[in-house]
Amino acid sequence: MNKIGIDAGGSLVKLAYYDHGKIHTKTFSSLDIDAVLEWLSILSPNASLFVTGGKANSFTKLPSFNCQLVNEFQAVTRGASYLLKEKAINHEEYILVNIGTGTSIFHVTHNSFERVLGSGIGGGTLMGLGYLITRKNDFQTFTTMASNGDSRKSDLLVRDIYAPEEPPIYRDLTAANLGKAHLNKDATEHDHLASVMRVIGETILLLATQVATAKQIKPIVFVGGTVTNNPALKEVFVQFRDMMSYEPVFLDKGSHAGAIGALLENE
Repeated sequence: MNKIGIDAGGSLVKLAYYDHGKIHTKTFSSLDIDAVLEWLSILSPNASLFVTGGKANSFTKLPSFNCQLVNEFQAVTRGASYLLKEKAINHEEYILVNIGTGTSIFHVTHNSFERVLGSGIGGGTLMGLGYLITRKNDFQTFTTMASNGDSRKSDLLVRDIYAPEEPPIYRDLTAANLGKAHLNKDATEHDHLASVMRVIGETILLLATQVATAKQIKPIVFVGGTVTNNPALKEVFVQFRDMMSYEPVFLDKGSHAGAIGALLENE
């Protein structure tokens, strides 16, 4: 490996590298930079590092590696476009939603991109609220618990407000996220985490679909570490398709779009 792309984020450090002509990926915790450096020193001590992300400067200060900074927004849009082509999805224009610790939303064309807006809602929200609910501190634990929970036991739905009458809008829409958490004593931590996942998913989807509507685009591509192995969040992103007329797209290596885009710098 003579070249490695690194996306050093607030929660995770993601790597992308070539092996026998194919791109492979690896992930470390941002709290364990020493493990990243050990891996680099053992497997590829002479590699050039193309680094992006909020913690990129922690790598550029290392004297033992040849590092080059890569613009974070260019990296993630380049990486997403590469992964779309790899999957044989030919979208000339799409909305890109990058969900890491927070969220950025881009309008991407075949030769340009624009960061339209962002939100503080994202993986950091899940980690913070997940800890407050469970006193645990593990992303995969939270995603598993959310998948096994029922958000309807914690969320206040439109039908809850209008019962026993039939509401004027779709009865299963969320009227208030976590709006029954203080009322339903039978709701579990799993149910509350399922509701938190809907807070995150519904908020991000509302922003993304507003951008898609303004740009008159249907494909919305979701990438970032928060989407990976998170079926509860993906379910939110797909379930409003008929109501809001958009096309959700998920990429196999979408969590590493930034690292892959950094790897592709100068190519």
